[in-house]
Amino acid sequence: MVSVDEEFIGPEFELISRLRRQLVKDALPAMGAAYSADFVASLMQTAVVHLRDRMLAAPRGAQVLVDSYYYKILAKCQLICGADNPMFAWWRLFPQPARVLYLEVSPETAWRRAGSRVNRLEHYGEQADWPGFEAFQRDLNKLLLDEVRELPVTVIPERDGVRRMVGAIRKVLMRDCA
Repeated sequence: MVSVDEEFIGPEFELISRLRRQLVKDALPAMGAAYSADFVASLMQTAVVHLRDRMLAAPRGAQVLVDSYYYKILAKCQLICGADNPMFAWWRLFPQPARVLYLEVSPETAWRRAGSRVNRLEHYGEQADWPGFEAFQRDLNKLLLDEVRELPVTVIPERDGVRRMVGAIRKVLMRDCA
């Protein structure tokens, strides 16, 4: 499992965790004032390259589950920065996954899960409100699916609760490994 989420990143990669915390705490709130959108995207690139590096470090032939790879970060950056940053073309040269499991999450569920922790890369506008969040999430989902349209994608519809979603994922993986 390769991720940049705190609960999945090893202590040897504390720098990635610190950069992510500083991005959310300092850079995102000051985007547009102290920091440009390109600067913020550059900080996010550290996570993208880390995911790529961890994937490439896996033993040959190993199956690696990569959380969002660069696709989600790319889609968020495009919504915030625009689509013309040359850094994005470089990301698209990274090794492609053999397959994609796309877990559908409605904007309503994402809003409920985020609570008061909605960050600047999850909504349109200066302040997080439902209309800006919903529109951003719908655009994000469309961009994500556009990015992976050339890959084998299995869409797993949203389920109530983590246990049911994990069960649905396992069912797809077991079917495909059989």
